[in-house]
Amino acid sequence: MSRLATAREHPSAVLLFAQLVVVLAYPFLDGNVAGRAVVGVVQMGVVLIAVWAVRRTPALSWVALTLGGPAMVFTILEAIEPDVDWIVVLSAAFHVPFYFFVSYAMVRYLFHDDKVTRDELYATGAAFTVVAWAFAYIYAAAQVAWPGSFAGTGEGEQSWFELLYLSFTTLTSLGLSDIVPVLDHARSLVMVEMVVGVFYVALVVARLVGLGASRRRREAE
Repeated sequence: MSRLATAREHPSAVLLFAQLVVVLAYPFLDGNVAGRAVVGVVQMGVVLIAVWAVRRTPALSWVALTLGGPAMVFTILEAIEPDVDWIVVLSAAFHVPFYFFVSYAMVRYLFHDDKVTRDELYATGAAFTVVAWAFAYIYAAAQVAWPGSFAGTGEGEQSWFELLYLSFTTLTSLGLSDIVPVLDHARSLVMVEMVVGVFYVALVVARLVGLGASRRRREAE
């Protein structure tokens, strides 16, 4: 089987891999406008992959396309002008519902049938990272609405990558605490992400255990 055919069979794996590549590449490319533009293009590719992955699920693909199109535009604008408040807010306004919709579609995909395929396992990881992306955009918008919402090792507002780092540590319940919410609005958002992270893990574990028990019953019969 060719690599292209493998990618078509496992779109969730492609989405998960692309997101991890962006995470690893971002520190090397965020130092200048050209680097941020490259990151923006890569993120746009991730958005396209997300739409592709959603189209393989029972969810409504037109919703992903309606949200994903503007999200791609603002991804580039935000890469060029990362400090313009209205661009940051509008970017979040499209990215947040888009990424939550993608995660919803991935979870539906996981619950779609009575057996776990390899791509469904990839979808559990992709959905988790997509939720982290969504909350990072929520935090970016919160910084605009309530300046000084987050404090870190440096001075001033936190960068988007720092907020993504905060989102991952919160969602995974690690809580490394080098970037912290300091205003009540920010803390309330972080608490919501904590609940989402715990609930997601419980949901996936319950689903996998249930499918395993169901398979054993069928084999016994």
